[in-house]
Amino acid sequence: MVKAHSLLYAVYICLIVSIICGALLYFSGLYNQLNLYYNLQEELYIHNQSVVNYALGNKLAAEEFPADEASGVQGNYEVRQYGLLNVLLAKTSLRNDTVVSAHIVGSYSNDKTAIHLANLTKSLRYSGTVRLNGDNKLPSTFIETSYLTNKASQLTVTGKNTVSEIKLPEINENFKKIFEGIKTEKVALSQFEKTKDSLYFNSFLKETKEILLTNTLLANVIFKGNFVLRSNDSIVIRKNTVLEDVILIAPKITFEEGFKGTVQAFATKRIELQEKVNLQYPSVVCVYNDTEGESKLKIKKECKIEGAIVLFGSSILTINKNIMELDEKSFVLGDIYCTGKLDLKSDVRGSVYTNYFFYKNGSSVNDNMIVDIEIDPLKRPEYFMAIPLFEAKKNNYGVIKKVL
Repeated sequence: MVKAHSLLYAVYICLIVSIICGALLYFSGLYNQLNLYYNLQEELYIHNQSVVNYALGNKLAAEEFPADEASGVQGNYEVRQYGLLNVLLAKTSLRNDTVVSAHIVGSYSNDKTAIHLANLTKSLRYSGTVRLNGDNKLPSTFIETSYLTNKASQLTVTGKNTVSEIKLPEINENFKKIFEGIKTEKVALSQFEKTKDSLYFNSFLKETKEILLTNTLLANVIFKGNFVLRSNDSIVIRKNTVLEDVILIAPKITFEEGFKGTVQAFATKRIELQEKVNLQYPSVVCVYNDTEGESKLKIKKECKIEGAIVLFGSSILTINKNIMELDEKSFVLGDIYCTGKLDLKSDVRGSVYTNYFFYKNGSSVNDNMIVDIEIDPLKRPEYFMAIPLFEAKKNNYGVIKKVL
């Protein structure tokens, strides 16, 4: 005879087994759904990268991306101008799932020019140890030797020297367009919602936000992404400020000693980088002066700039009023363009275009002279894509950095 409590135990055991089996079936279903979700996301991400590669291979031309009929995944892309850079937005979708990415893109530089000096005055002179690893366009193919110190002078030129023209190549029109106005959404800083304490972020998927700064001092704050910070007077950036992929526009801009960030800085009167400022790739410092007044771009000792350094807008008659100075022990990875006078005391891994050189040593000034420097466009790393100083030649395109 079976006891009553044994039947009760059997019922309990059957109930527990059924609960366990149901739970296993439920978790198995969840796992299968999760697996399908991740497989779909992986396929969307792979397809999104295909859209990016297609756009780069198509040299960013506006063209419809072919649909994937097998999987049903659809993709498209658009290119937006952001300062002097291009932002590529790629989007892939399947039913209700969408993957979007944003990349700053550019074209690889084939420019082998070391120095392009306009044919306005006497020939170029050098003193000390000078190395020019590239082609040169100069007022005279002969580079004269001078002796400023008791050290021996040594010149190494590995490219071709040809006679230059009176005018420098015309700079890309996009430089001037920055100063004429950028399409933005203007907002007050007090109205902009901070993501975290002291952090302002704006996605490149949204419209560029332009903030008019009422305080000239920018300190202890973080701006990341799609911003234009503008001032009608000046901007002073303290070293405790974090700026990443931000555009700055003001008559005068000063970076405090030790600042580190990624910016496109545009001024009409003056830009100054105090000692040990590090502007990371891809950055731009640019002064535009089309008036009869003076302008200056000053880069002090031990700075590092990766991108482009530009001073332009001045006529031949106002060369002496527009000055660019790069002190010793700094480093430039990229190109220099100066329609004024250039005092270059730092090595450059890129090309130098200028109307005039000068070398200031204490109270003495030496015209059209370079001293103890190396200019080598062939030392640009393979990943480097130059800021487009001139109209794009539609070289191969690549991703500079992913911003979303």
